[in-house]
Amino acid sequence: MRLTRDFYIPTDALAIRAKTCDAIVYASKASSPRITAMAFAGKKAKPAWNYSFKSEAERAAFRELIRVSGIGPRMALAVLSGMSVTELAQAVAAQDGARLTKVPGIGKKTAERLLLELKGRLGPDLGAPGATAPASDSQGDIQQALLALGYNDKEAAAALKALPPDVGVSEGIRLALKALAK
Repeated sequence: MRLTRDFYIPTDALAIRAKTCDAIVYASKASSPRITAMAFAGKKAKPAWNYSFKSEAERAAFRELIRVSGIGPRMALAVLSGMSVTELAQAVAAQDGARLTKVPGIGKKTAERLLLELKGRLGPDLGAPGATAPASDSQGDIQQALLALGYNDKEAAAALKALPPDVGVSEGIRLALKALAK
């Protein structure tokens, strides 16, 4: 299996050469003549490369992956070729290193480092299971306050479940902190 592929994106003025994971190449060969690709320009390597993704969530996951020490763009693309963003978020949430080691090039130590450094960083915007958007604006504000205080997504979600649905922001924060202190 080829982990990264050169992908040419023709435009009116020029063609862009980008590195991509297998999923976008297969999507481009589907019956639809047009696909949407998210791009990321790598600046560390020489020469600089453009990377393309099927979705914003995939691009955000790529950015989080390359922030992990020892994980470069090639390894990040290998992870995204080996599993979906949702599967990656599930593996990190469950601390499932065995799932990550199934990706070519990821060993036990690298999987453990990924789990450690990505814990709490793959949230609802990346498709983590059970991490749904808050029901109301006040619950969203309460969740953001808890995250800013250093609680992770799982703890904040558990505290939000214990709150009455019509609670105000200040009262909700107080009740959530009280529930988390137990």
